[in-house]
Amino acid sequence: MDYALPAPGSLPRVKEVKYVKSRDEFVESFISERESNSLYDDLVYQICLRTVHELFEADRVNALEAVVFNGWVESIDEATGKLAKACILSVHANRADFEQRDLAHVDAKACFKDLKGVGSSKLHRLAPVAPVLSISREDKRFVASQEVAGQLDEGFNLAAMDWEDFEHLIREVFAKEFSLAGGEVKVTQASRDGGVDAVAFDPDPIRGGKTVIQAKRYTNTVGLSFVRDLYGTVMAEGASKGILVTTSDYGPEAYEFAKGKPLVLLNGANLLHLLAKHGHKARIDLKEAKMLGGELTL
Repeated sequence: MDYALPAPGSLPRVKEVKYVKSRDEFVESFISERESNSLYDDLVYQICLRTVHELFEADRVNALEAVVFNGWVESIDEATGKLAKACILSVHANRADFEQRDLAHVDAKACFKDLKGVGSSKLHRLAPVAPVLSISREDKRFVASQEVAGQLDEGFNLAAMDWEDFEHLIREVFAKEFSLAGGEVKVTQASRDGGVDAVAFDPDPIRGGKTVIQAKRYTNTVGLSFVRDLYGTVMAEGASKGILVTTSDYGPEAYEFAKGKPLVLLNGANLLHLLAKHGHKARIDLKEAKMLGGELTL
């Protein structure tokens, strides 16, 4: 996860406020710069450890094997006067190792270093470090998206839709869905090879990460082989989840295979519901689509 840390200047430095009765005024005293820097460094280490702890604690089904925490700070660069952003610490924490630690009694900095975390010895200087792991949003397969949902109406048959338009429609509706949590969706170059049709990036600390999306404008039942292929794609892409969307439905073996795996199978009814959620109406008539153009697969 990428975490937005406070900048050093955002911490209060007031140490004490006294009321001087003879002058009828309040007099403030401040902690020293050295104390402020020490306080900031300790705070950042504690934020890191506490966040990793909360992620593991919230994971009731033990789905998380490890957490990578990248701490980012936005501040004004004193040399240029411009806004700068830097990752100042990063750590990869395995669940088994992390849960053996008693956070109530550890020294935050020592614990971070023992986890092989990387960061400057003086975090308040905001020296940038390379994240241990980061989600790349660059992919040569990404192409410009097209808005096609506007052509839909109650009489529009999704099962007979142009296959490239259908791919862009799936990206468009998932872009709206993921944007609710601050995410984004990219569409990939059309290939009709059963690969990745779209990629979603979700910043949510629990369910977030990279999600690959496959769209199948299909009039027959989607079989097990397609779901197996999706699972293989999720593993190959290093994604946290895979979503398969079709205008038809899935066979029982496909649903059984998806159980317990980071896969989501959305059939035609699910797709119509998702479209309606974001203000679009359409219909799915598989028989009509077969008569018009036969079977097409993305």
